[in-house]
Amino acid sequence: MRKFFKEFKTFISRGSVMDLAVGVIIGSAFTAIVTALTEHILKPIINFILAVIFGSTSLSGIYTVLKRVNLQDGTLDLENSIYIDWGSVINAVINFLLIAFVLFLIVKAVNSSKKALEESSKNLRTKSKRFTYEQKEELKSNGISPKDREKAEKYFADKEAKIKEEERIAAEAKAKADAEAKANSTEALLKDIKEILLAKNN
Repeated sequence: MRKFFKEFKTFISRGSVMDLAVGVIIGSAFTAIVTALTEHILKPIINFILAVIFGSTSLSGIYTVLKRVNLQDGTLDLENSIYIDWGSVINAVINFLLIAFVLFLIVKAVNSSKKALEESSKNLRTKSKRFTYEQKEELKSNGISPKDREKAEKYFADKEAKIKEEERIAAEAKAKADAEAKANSTEALLKDIKEILLAKNN
């Protein structure tokens, strides 16, 4: 039982679980914001426009009666009548489109802000990065102006890639030489054993 609770504690303490919990809380608050925006600002405006177009005071009054049942006062009995409720369908579609549109605007704004922040950070890193005196002299000796950051950075990137490639080739050559030396030593050992056996037989 103690092991069970220990595993449970480890499970709920994982970063992914905590992130999920935070995501659920933020999602609930975010849903409230989106719902308020769509229900109290956008939806009433669209409902009014559609109601005017369809000649009804609200979407709930937009329906097609298939089998009419009247009350005693001659009004339509919606509970017992058979009808197609166009208003509910239109209302559901509007809700979906409004929520999707609001989410799109919010996500777009967040992504734009994130992209602007990344570009600003990148530009700041680029400006803050300065070449040393030795690097400037090396660039000049290779016909590259230190002010041309694109070419200068490409030069050092190519140089670093070349060094890594040379190190890789050297490592492969060393590994090959070690393997050959090991093979030669094994061959020499076998040769010595063979000579010893032949000497004993003679």
